[in-house]
Amino acid sequence: MGLLALTAAALFAGAAIYINVAEQPARLMLDDRALLAQWKPAYARGFTMQATLAVVGFLLGVGAWWSMHNAMWLAGAVVLLANWPYTLLVIMPVNHKLNAIEPDRAGPESRALIVRWGGLHARRTMLGFLATALFLSAMLASG
Repeated sequence: MGLLALTAAALFAGAAIYINVAEQPARLMLDDRALLAQWKPAYARGFTMQATLAVVGFLLGVGAWWSMHNAMWLAGAVVLLANWPYTLLVIMPVNHKLNAIEPDRAGPESRALIVRWGGLHARRTMLGFLATALFLSAMLASG
């Protein structure tokens, strides 16, 4: 169960860093209309994937903690699940503003929101890597 939790967290972190270092910089090279038009479906698909990985990793981490009695598994699980409230409370207001703008009305405001979104998403990436590190530490401590 622990290896699966580690895998889910690593997949979450890998997907998140890809967005920060490849997808976001590439989309920022587009004009404002294309930028917003690309961001909307990319975010929707990414949200589904990362939300699922966070929940699955959390459940597997809790299961590993329950069976191995190592608090590092629980800590990693909590950090991974922390992406949910962070996304809902901090990132979602930006998402709602972006989704309310039609691509043909895109401009400096939508671009600034997408730049802001990228910075906020980087914090999700850090949570993913922290959870991965905690799970890896728990696994190494388990032998």
